[in-house]
Amino acid sequence: MPASPGVYRMLDRRGDALYVGKARNLKSRVQNYAHPAGLSNRLRRMIAETATMDVVVTHTEAEALLLECNLIKRLMPRYNVLLRDDKSFPFIHLTAGHDFPQLTKYRGARTKEGSYFGPFASAGSVNRTLVTLQKAFLLRSCSDSIFATRSRPCLLYQIKRCSAPCVGHIDREGYAALIDQAHAFLSGRSDDVQQRLALEMQAAADILDFEAAALVRDRIRALSLVRGHQDIHVAGIVDADIIAAHQDGGQTCVQVFFFRGGQNWGNRAYFPTHDRQLAVEDVLTSFVGQFYDNRAKPPLVLLSHRLAEQELVEEALSLAGPRVALTVPRRGDKKRLIDRIAATAREALGRRLAESASQRKLLDGVAAAFGIDRELQRVEVYDNSHIQGTNPVGAMIVAGPEGLVKSAYRKFTIRGSALTQGQLANNFSNLAAQASAGGDDYAMMREVLRRRFARAIKEDPEHERGNWPDLILIDGGRGQLNISRAVLEELGITDVAIVGIAKGPDRNAGREHFFVPGRAPFSFDQRDPVLYFLQRLRDEAHRFAIGTHRAKRTKGLGRSSLDEIEGVGARRKQALLHHFGSARTVARAGLGELERVSGINKAVAKKIYDHFHPGG
Repeated sequence: MPASPGVYRMLDRRGDALYVGKARNLKSRVQNYAHPAGLSNRLRRMIAETATMDVVVTHTEAEALLLECNLIKRLMPRYNVLLRDDKSFPFIHLTAGHDFPQLTKYRGARTKEGSYFGPFASAGSVNRTLVTLQKAFLLRSCSDSIFATRSRPCLLYQIKRCSAPCVGHIDREGYAALIDQAHAFLSGRSDDVQQRLALEMQAAADILDFEAAALVRDRIRALSLVRGHQDIHVAGIVDADIIAAHQDGGQTCVQVFFFRGGQNWGNRAYFPTHDRQLAVEDVLTSFVGQFYDNRAKPPLVLLSHRLAEQELVEEALSLAGPRVALTVPRRGDKKRLIDRIAATAREALGRRLAESASQRKLLDGVAAAFGIDRELQRVEVYDNSHIQGTNPVGAMIVAGPEGLVKSAYRKFTIRGSALTQGQLANNFSNLAAQASAGGDDYAMMREVLRRRFARAIKEDPEHERGNWPDLILIDGGRGQLNISRAVLEELGITDVAIVGIAKGPDRNAGREHFFVPGRAPFSFDQRDPVLYFLQRLRDEAHRFAIGTHRAKRTKGLGRSSLDEIEGVGARRKQALLHHFGSARTVARAGLGELERVSGINKAVAKKIYDHFHPGG
């Protein structure tokens, strides 16, 4: 082992990462693991599971820290602190390269020309701000292509949210003045902008142009609305992130507030996954490194706790750009701001713990109702959706002690390889009568479950990754239940409970029948909270399946039979449709007619003809 800075990965016998760590001296750090007597139970378990180690040497410890954070986010080793919510943040983009720049929401790599303002905590916050900025500065939000083809003002002009530069209602100089005001406001000079607008309003009123004065007054009100929503604001904070953590019950909530240009652009709560024994300082250290791994960094980050290696983290964050200062305020307005945000984190964690306790109680009630003798950690609910067999999809949702686990949801596009009713009867003769009554729904459910659990057997045969369910809920009655049981038996799965939920008479909620193997169907009391919980799970699976089916159907509406022909791209497809009017007419066309279409040579015409006339 080299005595130099670097990153080490502890791997299990399958080669999966158990832990990723960094060290100033790799040899010294790894030697510590050779003496487990003085280590915690968590680390001793990790060492016991470790089969091999990988090492990457770096020039400095700061580089090792950056690599460590990147590997943790990519490999998700279960003994590290994990930041699972890694969504990018939206920005406001003021475009460049056009006489009349556009003001729009933007998410992704900032490669386009123009000015970016943000980040904003959520799409909702940036949308609300955009609407208000449109009212205040009357900047266009339409795309360049729409702008170039307008012949009269759109609705936004009518409702006073655009100055209609597309039809010449404002000249280039006037629009440039609006751009300057918007840029100044978003850059933090909001007081200057409002004072200028107040002078404009007064000047218009002095010459008795009350209509113009009223328009400026409305713009001032819109700007006041933006600032009024920013209930947390501290003088002296221009561009900074405020990060405060609160720990209780073995869990941690981290609140991040974004300040840019002296304005508060919202906040987001995070609940990183970590060992219950870790101190809040260690959790916050890992969080900060992972949070800024692929995000723009402000020049100042205010923290509620001093990080375990604060100087090293500060050095690492400053490697690829301007210097980043990490500060823990001890007094004054900044300390009061940190305390207020820490209180927000405490309240959010309290709500989460209360919800977790309630969720745990409901899961225990489900286990008792269905006779399951172990604690439920993962419940999977399955549903299918189609319209007369078209665009068939299957859906799986997942619930656990923390509520719905949306990152574990799965969609299944039915491949058309589901068994026909005859095949079902051959393989499962005792289910033939039920299958004939159920139509394709049985074959769809069988395909979904076979694909789900065949993959689980392949990827996690020993149930060590937490991806196996303790309970499967099937939206359907005894027929669906028997098909599902047959699939599990065929795959040799005997340790997963399975229950069918059938809608009650007249499909009334509250009168559902539950089918459990070896028991007569039964119903819950209509006011039983466990029944409400199961209904919510069933309805969520139905919502997810319907949404997936609709998206697939909508996508299919824009496709035609021409898309299936190799060698016919967008331009040839357009030429065919312009010439014949519809795909159906193309299908009926003869070879000579196809050859007369612009851009269609004899070889392509033959392909098109053969596609619609196989064997002809």
